[in-house]
Amino acid sequence: MTQHTDLLPATVREFFAAHVVRDADTASSLLTEDVVVVDQDETFRGREEVHAFLRDAGSEFEYTTEQIGARRVDDAHWVVTVRLEGTFPGGVAELDYRFALRDDLVAELVIANHTA
Repeated sequence: MTQHTDLLPATVREFFAAHVVRDADTASSLLTEDVVVVDQDETFRGREEVHAFLRDAGSEFEYTTEQIGARRVDDAHWVVTVRLEGTFPGGVAELDYRFALRDDLVAELVIANHTA
């Protein structure tokens, strides 16, 4: 994964490092108990449900992840853009991971197609 992490808070960096290697336990440890994750119009609520999503999402495909951008929206909101290439339909996708942090944990994550 290409790194553009110098401006990201540690929580986001650590979440991404765990997520890329499919370490759902570590990624989940960085979530609030009441976390909400939205991935392509599907919503997961609470740490337990999100852990299952992180563990299983994309497991039927092989793919690489390259972080191609990162930006701060404000003190609690960050956007990380990634490029996925793999065996999933279409073979290439650029996604925005929109993080909302609370007390140094991920309280909300919205994963959606990248918008220029």
